[in-house]
Amino acid sequence: MRPILKSRQAKPDQLEPDDAWEVEAVLAWHDDDAKAAIRSLLDDCKHLRRQLALAERVMSRGMARGWTPRYERDAL
Repeated sequence: MRPILKSRQAKPDQLEPDDAWEVEAVLAWHDDDAKAAIRSLLDDCKHLRRQLALAERVMSRGMARGWTPRYERDAL
């Protein structure tokens, strides 16, 4: 069973307490520079996509019982 994902269209005042804390933590890590935070998160996303592509190439289909990675999240 797949977990239910929260809407990406949530307004800031509708964030769960943990989500709000994560946003504040990312901004604090980047000294409240939103552009630096976004750049860092995009770089992380790019790195993880490369890692996923590498894992996909070296992993046999039998190892994952036919599962293949998706690079995009499902639309809600």
